[in-house]
This record gives sequence, C-alpha cells and structure tokens, in this order.
Amino acid sequence: MELSLYGWDDDYSPALARACAEHRKPLEAGRVVASSRGWCRVVCASGERDAALSGALLESESAARPATGDWIALEPDTGRIRAVLDRRACVSRKKAGKANEEQVIAANVDVLLLVMGLDGDYNPRRLERYLLLAAESRAEPVVVLNKSDLCDDLVSRLGEIDRLTRASVVVMSALVPGAVEQLHRYVEPGRTAALVGMSGTGKSTIANLLLGGLRQATSEVRAEDGRGRHTTTSRELFLLPQGWLLVDTPGMRELEVWREGGAVEAAFDDIAQVALSCRFRDCSHQGEPDCAVALAVRDGRLEAERVANFQKLSRETSAQWIKRRNKLLCKAQNQMYRSGLRNKW
Repeated sequence: MELSLYGWDDDYSPALARACAEHRKPLEAGRVVASSRGWCRVVCASGERDAALSGALLESESAARPATGDWIALEPDTGRIRAVLDRRACVSRKKAGKANEEQVIAANVDVLLLVMGLDGDYNPRRLERYLLLAAESRAEPVVVLNKSDLCDDLVSRLGEIDRLTRASVVVMSALVPGAVEQLHRYVEPGRTAALVGMSGTGKSTIANLLLGGLRQATSEVRAEDGRGRHTTTSRELFLLPQGWLLVDTPGMRELEVWREGGAVEAAFDDIAQVALSCRFRDCSHQGEPDCAVALAVRDGRLEAERVANFQKLSRETSAQWIKRRNKLLCKAQNQMYRSGLRNKW
C-alpha cells in the first residue's frame, strides 16, 4: 500500500522516529480509517489491518487516543498501536452531555465541508458555530448549502452567508445528477476533507454520491423542521476515485465549542475589528461607555443577533477554559499531595 495515497509525507517522519526511539523498537506508520474504543482499522504499508491500542493509550484521556484520520505508530508483528503521531489539524468539540471532555471528530483534516440545508432547518447562527469549529481545527472551511431546490429565497440567503464569512460557498441539490462534482475542485489528491453538519442536511447522500455507491444509510427528514435521524453512526475515512480522502461523520444534534483562545475572534473577525475601537480593551459590549460594537449595532453595520451569538460563544469558551484550568490545578495538587505522603513515608 502506497501511504502517500492516504496523505503521508516526509513531515511525519520525525514523529515516527521519536516514537521508535521512545519505545525502543521499530514501529510502522499507519493511518486510522475507522476507530472504536479499544481498536482501530488501520491502513499501513502492508495493507489494511485491525490494530489494538496499547495499555498506555487505553488509560489516556479520550482525546489522546487514536481517532479517524490520525497517523499512528504500531508494532508490525502484533499490530499494537504504541503512539499517535502529532496532529496537523484536529476537528473536535466538547463531548455531548455534562462531562467537560474533548471529543475528537476527525484528525489531520485539510478541508472542512460544512453542510447546511436550505430547507426549514436553515440557521445562520448554527453556521457561525460550525465556522468557529473550522477556525479551531485549522482546516479550511467550505460552506456547502444543500437542498437548493427547497429554497424560495436563495438570493437573500446567499447575501446573509456572504456577510457571515469569506469562506468558499457551494450551492447545490444532491438530488440533481452531477451536483456533487463541484466539490472536487476544493480538495486536491492526497488531502483530506471531512463532512460535518446536522442530521438531515444530506451529508450521507453527498457521501454516497462522492463514493459512487450506497456506502452510507440515509433516512427521511421531518417536513416541519427539516431534521433527520442519525444515519451515519461512526466516523470512517474513504479514499475517493479522484484521489482525495473523505471523512463522513455522524450528524450532530449538539455542538459546543472546545478550545479557548483567538478562534472566536477569527470566526467573528468583523466584530473583532470593530471592537478594536472600543474605549476599553476588555469591553464585553454589554453597556460599557464608548462601546464601538454597540454603536455599530445601532448604525446597522453589525447584526444584533450575530453580536449576541459572538458573546455567547465567547462565554462558552471562557467557561470551559476555567473548568479545564481548575481540573489541571486539582490534578497537580493531588499529585503533590501523594508525592508528599510518599516522601514522608
């Protein structure tokens, strides 16, 4: 198997060499095409094989374990995965539910195909979340507006999307023969794209058409809101006939951002640019004097709903950062306490 077909290049070689040195044995490179809790389906030089995680990886945090799209180092004879090579890009979110944990959706993704339906489930505020997901992942976003045949005001929708992002936009109906062909221009051979979006947006239909067969199940959507059931239940990496790689992901009913830092400002760069003129550097844009963002809302230069969503996402990332910081501090204190007891003993 020629690993370059799956995106391998010499930039990964130093990480593989470090893994070999750390484990003091020769290890083979492979890419994860499907993953579960304790095992992965891996493509390596000898072909596809099932590979089990080492004990150390099984005991590590979930975000540190191999995910679909990861390059890993495994023992050629046993097939045991010893290390996950450094990720160039990582699409992740906060794990659904109350747990404050990171869930990796796909690793080493170059292009993020953000699929949204132009039917009753169209929601620009949700698209802003997906654009933030792309900014956090360091993948190039491409907005895929599907179900154009169900949209009665396409011009205004495109104008709204144009105000939200400078990313490339594809308008299509997956039911029209040949419509998905336009996606090939955004992903070069050897590069990886991931399809993400809500259930019912047509992701599985798009994936089937790109793959040239019914590889993924599809389901009907509710007429009243365009929502559908999860039909793709796992993340899997496919090599397309055109030479690029596709990760199809389950539809998301909940998307809460994970990383802190400048990703929110990058996804809302129009607001961030205006905010530079605020009187206070730490202005929250919620009633402070001489707030340039509030003035821009009153003048109509910024949309009030977009600013509200920006503030909401900023609060989410800040709250998660505080929770993670406190968790790390508690862990460090517990380690120091246990170390002190051992020294005393």
